Amino acid sequence: MPYRTLIRTAELSKHLGDPNWVIIDCRHELTDALAGRAEYRRSHIAGAHFMDACEDLAGPLTGKNGRHPLPDADAFAERLSRLGVDSTKQVVAYDAQAAIFASRLWWMLRWLGHDAVAVLDGGWSKWLSEARPVGAEVPTPSAARFIPSPRKAAVNAGFVLASLGRPEVMLLDARSPDRFRGENETLDPVGGHIPGAANRFFRENLAASGLFKSAARLREEYSALLQARRAEPLVHYCGSGVSACHNMLAMEIAGLPAGMLYAGSWSEWCADPSRPRALD
Repeated sequence: MPYRTLIRTAELSKHLGDPNWVIIDCRHELTDALAGRAEYRRSHIAGAHFMDACEDLAGPLTGKNGRHPLPDADAFAERLSRLGVDSTKQVVAYDAQAAIFASRLWWMLRWLGHDAVAVLDGGWSKWLSEARPVGAEVPTPSAARFIPSPRKAAVNAGFVLASLGRPEVMLLDARSPDRFRGENETLDPVGGHIPGAANRFFRENLAASGLFKSAARLREEYSALLQARRAEPLVHYCGSGVSACHNMLAMEIAGLPAGMLYAGSWSEWCADPSRPRALD
């Protein structure tokens, strides 16, 4: 049975070297774009490949499309093919940043129709703490061809703008509460949030251990947040469309429909001064 949300370190360790599994290291630092690749070269889970948050998990920047715009689906499919991913493979993503970049890859694979993808619960730090196998060797991928089957899983700024004030559409912002309020904004030139949005800081999905909370606990928390609303759709966003995927993964763990991603997120939204913003 494929893993579709999370996988434990003990289970992944049983599949190291399995030709039907592809492990992808997604480590990245928002303040240092080269750090993730450098860390991968020093050491990574044995047999893991690397995908860069800016070069692989995002498309070209225009200055108006956010900090991590979605790449072209075919271009991303080609990158996956080069790492040996096809429809038969179980993919496992991990990082050292509370699973936000691993969650982004998780969502992108699902966006292109591949459900056999899971995030390593606890990530790199838990793997190290358990002294599980690591290495510096870059593996040679097997030959593969990933054929994308894109789903309607994302919305654009036009959709969000047209939805403002519509009670049937709910916006959920994954950033920290201070950034949501427009305070301590260091990543984007303008602070605030999209009017009418609710806030669910992605770190609230994690227990003190750094692992995701139980499915029952996440379901309880998200159900309380949604307050029995039947949001159609529930639209997730954050600063650049990365940590929003963490909330979407948490909802899938909870057995709730994840909703849609506004991939451009706040960094795209605030690039156009004509779009409204809120500070409450």
